[in-house]
Amino acid sequence: MNACADLVASASAGAAPALRAVDCLANQTAAGAFARLFGSEGSLLPALTILLTIYIAIFAFALITGRSRLGVSVLTPRMMMLGLVLTFATSWMAWQQVVWNLAVGAPDQIAGLVMGETGSASVLFADRIDMVVAAIAEAAAPGAADGAAQQGAAAASSGAFSPQGAMWLGTMLLLLGTVGVLVTSRIALAVLLATGPVFVVMALFGPTRGLTAGWLRALLLTAITPLFVTLGGSLMLELLVPVVAGLRGAEGTIDVRAAMALFLLACVHCALMIMMLKVAGTMAAAWNAFGLASNEAETKGGSAANSADAPAGMAAPEVAAASSRSRASSVGRASAEPAMASSAPSGSDSSASLARTQVVNHHSSNSIAPAATSLPRLRARGIGSRFASPRNPVPREMIR
Repeated sequence: MNACADLVASASAGAAPALRAVDCLANQTAAGAFARLFGSEGSLLPALTILLTIYIAIFAFALITGRSRLGVSVLTPRMMMLGLVLTFATSWMAWQQVVWNLAVGAPDQIAGLVMGETGSASVLFADRIDMVVAAIAEAAAPGAADGAAQQGAAAASSGAFSPQGAMWLGTMLLLLGTVGVLVTSRIALAVLLATGPVFVVMALFGPTRGLTAGWLRALLLTAITPLFVTLGGSLMLELLVPVVAGLRGAEGTIDVRAAMALFLLACVHCALMIMMLKVAGTMAAAWNAFGLASNEAETKGGSAANSADAPAGMAAPEVAAASSRSRASSVGRASAEPAMASSAPSGSDSSASLARTQVVNHHSSNSIAPAATSLPRLRARGIGSRFASPRNPVPREMIR
């Protein structure tokens, strides 16, 4: 923290010094946290060794039981995942050059390219805010000697709805919507980057992979928020420049219309920042996090489909039992027909043939209905999957 002592001491001088101090503190905090977690003398190095051993043991057990196989399509993603986790969890150089620069430097560089400026776009934006606030303070300062009495009377009767009160309230809203959002997003980004190696290790296992996806989405949200704040705030500052220039009236007092315009533009800017945060949150929520979130969604979808198919699979045996009972009753009625025909008179031949036709039609309709219902095929995975036990066939009855 000694390297940032001078920046922290001058952080109260304006928005730009405060932003520089926050960036310096965030970098030092992330570096210190990485060294204490998975550095050369990190506290979580034994835990990382245990997790890697468990990962290899789970994969070996899957190979032994036949749930996985040795192939390029299986080993390539596993080896890539293992290599990326070890690289970013144990090397601060790789973490700083890739993750830190992408999360902090890339949005700042994109904002500079869009605005057509060189250097840090967020720092330049903070410098402009300092100039606007300085101009507002100069306009609110006491005027010349002839206007000192009017300024003192206005200050004595100042309130929240007076021109001077509206001017300072608009200034506070402007600072809250610009510097407040920038500093808050940078601090949140520093916290996520400091605890990032822990969530990177969680990507090895399926049950904890959702935490890694959530961390990546939060990292994206806090990374693109300064980009939107800088671009939107630069546009609002262009609108504020003529308003701030007209704050000082002809007699050295605050112009009422300019003060109300400043307050209105500050409120519009706060609403714009809320909209930008909503847009950034929607973009981050729609990201699949390099496939980690899509795997989680597929797992949830598969479990929902299995739960939806479970009642149909449970009802299939009942349908088969009902069809077998109907076939048995049809056979019993069909076997009883010859005896009824021999005992009945010759005049009842037409009625017997009609009953036989009805029995045969009933049997044929019952035999077609179960065939339309597809029974789930039970398959075992692992050892013995090639030797599936034969299912008990449903006995077929013949109509005589």
